[in-house]
Amino acid sequence: MKHAIVQNPFLRLPEHFSPTVVAASEQPLAGMRLAVKDLFHMQGLPTTAGNPTWLATHDQPTVTASSVNTLLSAGAQFVGKTITDELAYSLNGQNIHYGTPENPITPERLPGGSSSGSAVAVSGHLAEIGLGTDTGGSIRVPSSYNGLFGLRPTHGVIAMDNMVALAPSFDTVGFMTRSLDELIKVAQTLLPAQRPVLAKTLIAKQLINQVEHKDALLKQLDTWSAQGKLSIDKSLEIDPVYWQTGATFRTLQGAEIWQTHGDWITQNDPDFAPDIASRVEWTKTISADDVSDAKAQQAKFREWIDEQLEGAALILPTTPGRSPLLTMQDNELAEYRNQLLELTAIAGLCGLPQLHLPVCDIDGAPCGLSLIGPRGSDLSLLALAKDLME
Repeated sequence: MKHAIVQNPFLRLPEHFSPTVVAASEQPLAGMRLAVKDLFHMQGLPTTAGNPTWLATHDQPTVTASSVNTLLSAGAQFVGKTITDELAYSLNGQNIHYGTPENPITPERLPGGSSSGSAVAVSGHLAEIGLGTDTGGSIRVPSSYNGLFGLRPTHGVIAMDNMVALAPSFDTVGFMTRSLDELIKVAQTLLPAQRPVLAKTLIAKQLINQVEHKDALLKQLDTWSAQGKLSIDKSLEIDPVYWQTGATFRTLQGAEIWQTHGDWITQNDPDFAPDIASRVEWTKTISADDVSDAKAQQAKFREWIDEQLEGAALILPTTPGRSPLLTMQDNELAEYRNQLLELTAIAGLCGLPQLHLPVCDIDGAPCGLSLIGPRGSDLSLLALAKDLME
């Protein structure tokens, strides 16, 4: 399957479009350019959700998503809507209709998705804020592949009005920046001020030992420990096979996707990329018993992880390693996606905040680690990261 590569991650704006200009004096985001994933509705602009059939069958928005309005009111300067994977149902960052944004750091590798355009815009210095969504990893994964700081917030803490949903029980509004200070500014603009104390730090040693960049991660943790910035209380073993994190997430997400978009797909028969079309077809086959079993497994895992993370931050790898090469075969990509979801599903299944830190690379290809905390600990995770990164 061929995917056109495009250097520019932005969708073309109508020539008549003129965004609302907000006075930028003494505003926290003044001077920061904002790239908006093409799932967010903006008054006067079409929303394609990455698919021409979606564009053709939906009216142009007459209102703007509240998260976008909040950032504009804080002084951010809107510079464009960005390419997304179709309906946001992929982690690759490819789009057969609008092109695949080129990863500025490793052009031979995938940019990661589904917030691919927003990530590439920031990594390529075309914007300071990449606004996106994260359901199964669509902020965390492109952040890792493009060397960015990225936050998937606590589920539900940022309103998701006036935008295209994928699987509402897991959908979140997230954002990416090149610096931690910029990420903190955006977080303080969008998130409530609550900051529960994180008194302990745990490490998912088993998961770290399974990833490509384990040596680089362990070296970074040793450096922070030697500097007196980090004290590990204990290792938290999360066995993705025992907990069935990836499989449970795929089932629940898939069932919600068909519930959300099934009628539209049936009525309009949209042209999807083969991999996305295959997953959409699979969502039709998920039974009520499958969902019931998955929900029971989710509840059991969520109860356990909540107990383990009470007052604690967990350090774990964000992805299995570097971004896959553009030449990777479809069957290999599908296998890699399953490995990836085993990691990203931990926060997704439990509605937890996860912060990606770009602290290492392999031969110039970015990767890194994440901090996961209890629900509502978003700003506390950022404060912990600030201490570590200074």
